[in-house]
Amino acid sequence: MRILSGIQPSGEIHLGNYIGALRHWVASQEELESFYLLADLHAITVTQDPKALRERTLSTAAVLLAIGVDPARSALFLQSHVGEHAELAWILNCLTSFSELQRMTQFKDKANREGTTTLGLFAYPVLQAADILLYQADHVPVGEDQKQHLELTRNLASRFNTRFGATFKIPQAAIAPAGARIMDLQDPSKKMSKSGASPDGAIWLTDTPDAIRKKIRGAVTDSGSEVKASSRKPAVTNLLTIYSILSNKSVHESEQEFAGAGYARFKDALAETLIAYLQPIQNRFRDVASDRGEIVRVLHRGAEKARAIAAHTLDAVKQSIGFLPR
Repeated sequence: MRILSGIQPSGEIHLGNYIGALRHWVASQEELESFYLLADLHAITVTQDPKALRERTLSTAAVLLAIGVDPARSALFLQSHVGEHAELAWILNCLTSFSELQRMTQFKDKANREGTTTLGLFAYPVLQAADILLYQADHVPVGEDQKQHLELTRNLASRFNTRFGATFKIPQAAIAPAGARIMDLQDPSKKMSKSGASPDGAIWLTDTPDAIRKKIRGAVTDSGSEVKASSRKPAVTNLLTIYSILSNKSVHESEQEFAGAGYARFKDALAETLIAYLQPIQNRFRDVASDRGEIVRVLHRGAEKARAIAAHTLDAVKQSIGFLPR
């Protein structure tokens, strides 16, 4: 069984990324053949400074290695190092209707934020489909906001198979049962994000203990003082979700632990739990980030492993659609 997932090289990875997706990457290595890509082709759908992009790419790779992505068990690689991604994306573009891409809600959101629209941003979901289908992935970890893109991927795979013969495996969504959507600490109606309105809305995996305490203590709460998960208490529910996952307890057990304690005591406990949890990750990050040459070597080895699978798939695609062999 094979799993494929990716993340854009933003340089910083926040707690929502980790809880919702990246910790599952590490766990999946135990049972599945794992391919994890740094989506630098996706990154350039919006304006990037070249020097900053290189730095963020190295930093993101270092964080992934620090949290436990193991190059001996997983292929960790750059999207741009495997040319088959762009080539398959073009082929799939020729099977995708304009109206299908117009319906993508993430495109509308990003276009509104950017103020300008490029063809790359518009066709982003097709490149994402190519990422997945190249590796004949069985499972694709996705958040709720990515389900629409995976459905397009499934539709394109089925369309290709119907028109040209069985070529692609139809991937299934793998959505974490708990913590898949960690919310902004300052606005619990929105997902935790690097582009949140307040810099205190996100916890970064590299935040200092003082920064973590400040952000958790300043996190918004709901009316009352009861530490209890409820649809009427979205802010406290979000904090309880974080605490229960990091402390390996159920939400119910966490509620019982802080029964009658009030928000202040709960927040202090959450902050200290978070600091202790992140400390070994931060220590490994400093070690990994200090050897950039090794990070590059890891990415090159991962690309070689990925390319072997991707090239095989693309050859089958070309044969199916009638291209002459080289």
